[in-house]
Amino acid sequence: MTTSTDTSPLVGATAPAPHANQFSLLGQRRFAPFFWTQFAGAANDNLFKFAFTVMVTYQLQLGWMPPALAGLVISALFILPFLLFSATAGQLTDKYDKTKMIRFVKNLEIAIMVLAAWGFMRADAVLLLACVFLMGLHSTLFGPVKFAYLPQVLDPRELTGGNGMVEMGTFVAILLGQVAGGLLVALPGIGHTTVAVACLLLALVGRGVAQAIPPAPATDPGLAINWNPVGETWRNLRLAHGNVVVFRSLLGISWMWFFGAVFLSQFPSFAKEVLHGNEQVASLLLVVFSVGIGIGSLLCETLSRRQVEIGLVPLGAIGMSAFAIDLYFAARGLPPAAEMGLQSFVAQTPHWRVMADLGLLSLFAGLYSVPMYALIQLRSQATHRARIIAANNILNALFMIASAVIAGALLKAGFTIPQIFLFTGIANAVVAFYIFLLVPEYLLRFVAWVLTHLVYRFEVKGEEHIPAEGPAVLVCNHVSFIDAVLLMAASPRPIRFIMDHRIFRVPVLGWLFRLAKAIPIAPQKENPAAYDAAFASAVQVLREGDLLAIFPEGAITRDGTLQTFKGGVMKILEDARAEGVDAPVVPMALTNLWGSYFSRIEVRDGERVAMVRPFRRGFFSRVGLQVGNAMSRAEVQPDSLQRRVSGLLGSQPA
Repeated sequence: MTTSTDTSPLVGATAPAPHANQFSLLGQRRFAPFFWTQFAGAANDNLFKFAFTVMVTYQLQLGWMPPALAGLVISALFILPFLLFSATAGQLTDKYDKTKMIRFVKNLEIAIMVLAAWGFMRADAVLLLACVFLMGLHSTLFGPVKFAYLPQVLDPRELTGGNGMVEMGTFVAILLGQVAGGLLVALPGIGHTTVAVACLLLALVGRGVAQAIPPAPATDPGLAINWNPVGETWRNLRLAHGNVVVFRSLLGISWMWFFGAVFLSQFPSFAKEVLHGNEQVASLLLVVFSVGIGIGSLLCETLSRRQVEIGLVPLGAIGMSAFAIDLYFAARGLPPAAEMGLQSFVAQTPHWRVMADLGLLSLFAGLYSVPMYALIQLRSQATHRARIIAANNILNALFMIASAVIAGALLKAGFTIPQIFLFTGIANAVVAFYIFLLVPEYLLRFVAWVLTHLVYRFEVKGEEHIPAEGPAVLVCNHVSFIDAVLLMAASPRPIRFIMDHRIFRVPVLGWLFRLAKAIPIAPQKENPAAYDAAFASAVQVLREGDLLAIFPEGAITRDGTLQTFKGGVMKILEDARAEGVDAPVVPMALTNLWGSYFSRIEVRDGERVAMVRPFRRGFFSRVGLQVGNAMSRAEVQPDSLQRRVSGLLGSQPA
């Protein structure tokens, strides 16, 4: 599939060098003002909503909105604009400069907070409910800008770190906003006034910081706005569905919001009815959950070697299910007790297991969500990116509503809260398995991630030479049965491989390569039809703008040395050129794999065989990949390619 990515960090400017780490982005104008703008907005949203919820629950006596319904009504009003206006927000973000959109949204926030301040001063619940809806509209407009801005100003290798910072900042802001809202509104005599001032000040601070955000020009300025929200919503969903990997990633993110909403909505009841704690214990659960999400989000860059590593998504899903299920077992055995405060709760050892489960499941939720967001940004067409993200916001809202309905139905059916957590953990495992079967790229990248982090210490040099977009032929030496898996781990883009048909007979690996849609090839004399079909498929891969990898030695080395390159790569290039496709060739060299378990190092009955002595070099042995400069079609000949790969190997063993 052809992907269009907007990889220039600032249109019209010289692309800055990728940052040393994600925290250094906070020192750069292209990121820092945006980060603090969204941080202030998320904090203000939650300060306002939580203060209003506390006010209705504990301070006002409203016959038409009993305390038990207050949280549900406020949440529903806040989510409603996402369903009604996300499609319009996505169009506006694609059509106009994103920085101007951000400043418009922050101006709107100031106006809403002026109304909200008046509502708090007068304790006017109706006016504050209207402000909840308007703040939902504010967040609806900001959502597409938030995620469409990042790929326009960050290098592709910075996307994971940038998204991790934003995700961490969002949850810290939510936490601080809710804590501040609850504390300020409870101040005797001055609580309402203090909340009004705090909300207005946060809105002004956010607008002030937004002034420093650099321009981010429109990606589709000629777009004609369709103001029909129903028709445009359906159109956005169809647009997202056009890219299968992106659409199913949208579903995966929406499922994460479903998963998280179940836990967040049950914290007050879980703290009171199961853990026998007071309001402070409920707040502690929120703190643990938010900190876990933040840590998981920040870990993504470290664990992904600073590329968009969707192999972390299955890891995140496994952790989410494992610790959600363990939370059920940790909570179900707690004995009855009188209501306890924070100090008494923390002093009891069984409660530490509950907090550990909660913190770890949220940490793995961070590992699950950040790579998905980065993948959507990287793989979405630049001119439609904001509308794709708007479709995601619509799906998120629908999934969160569904989570509330399902959790309510389970409670009504007699489920306990720990049983709901168990149900959610099992459902997460089923949904994740289904998504990974539909989009095997996630599973393949997970296998590659495990191999390069838990079996080998894998170092890649020159990865910037792998094209970020467009067709290319990757040419590499062939040392072991897992060469293709290592190349998968080195590239942020999916790779299609041409491989000897016999490797598909190897247990497990054969299934894995079939899942990767590798192209089997047989010698022309042995099977002419398979030979011709392989080259036709290879040209189709390049025609579609994807990466194709070939091992021109034709077989795995039996002595660790580089074998003579065959002419198959020349036929691929000639056939592609006949179709009007001119693809560069990128030479690569795998190093230090000879002698590993997957190489033909062992001699059995006079034959060189592999996979007979596990961990023959111990754990975490060093292997590497050297990526060279791309070669033009005119430079490529089998002998020149072999010299280039040999040069990349240098004195290093294969």
